[in-house]
Amino acid sequence: QVQLVESGGGLVQAGGSLRLSCAASGRTFSSYTMGWFRQAPGKEREFVAAISWSGGSTYYADSVKGRFAISRDNVKNTMYLQMNSLKPEDTAVYYCAADRVRHSIVENTSGYDYWGQGTQVTVSS
Repeated sequence: QVQLVESGGGLVQAGGSLRLSCAASGRTFSSYTMGWFRQAPGKEREFVAAISWSGGSTYYADSVKGRFAISRDNVKNTMYLQMNSLKPEDTAVYYCAADRVRHSIVENTSGYDYWGQGTQVTVSS
């Protein structure tokens, strides 16, 4: 069992930056593909970014490519999402997730086994 806890959300003006963290319990964090997803009110949860177990491969939704950067520290059992040039449409609850099986398709929510409770990101215009 893995427990995930997100932090770092908040209120920021458009054009600003935030850094989200996802702290994981357990000794198997380094073997999991990890992902960030977000869900805005009235919308489905959507893929934001993912990172392979080693950190050697990263994946991004087109909407955040060039603005967000995903990273991980397997010693600290922590994953990060650096968000720059934030836009009002980035407003959502952001969730981190862990995939034990390391599916090749990282964008599907169904491929992830563990989820955090979410952290709110609000971008004002």
